Amino acid sequence: MSWTDERVELLKKLWSDGLSASQIAAELGGITRNAVIGKVHRLGLSGRAKSTSSAAPRQRKARAPSHMLRSIGRPAIRGNTALAHAYDIEAEAEPELIDNIIPIGQRRTILELTEQTCRWPIGDPGSTEFFFCGGNTIAGLPYCAYHSRVAYQPAADRRRDRRSPAR
Repeated sequence: MSWTDERVELLKKLWSDGLSASQIAAELGGITRNAVIGKVHRLGLSGRAKSTSSAAPRQRKARAPSHMLRSIGRPAIRGNTALAHAYDIEAEAEPELIDNIIPIGQRRTILELTEQTCRWPIGDPGSTEFFFCGGNTIAGLPYCAYHSRVAYQPAADRRRDRRSPAR
């Protein structure tokens, strides 16, 4: 479908009459509401006429007498009551890992890595100071004992960390 001059003029007329984009799309046929909105935007049309239904104030429904209304008590807890019974769990003190200082003789480049050397990257890969740990690996793992403790955490600890709110 292409926008002919006649269809554009009809679009302008219907838009100024206050029809919605959906109504205009139905009137023109073979076009979507979004296509109408896009064309109106590209044409820079604005200043729509108010539809008669929105110009007149709506009548309000009469309220029932107050003695017929049922009073519903509010709970004492406000806010998110789903979390009202959350209990604070004292977290076990996690042993802090001490900075692992890697001796210069142990450090490896990517070309020097083997199955027996720790492949933990240290530093920024874009810098000349970048290297791999190079320590002795634990059987079946790519890291030394220190870096394995950093990389592999028990599943229960990860779940607990995920549940605790970020502060």
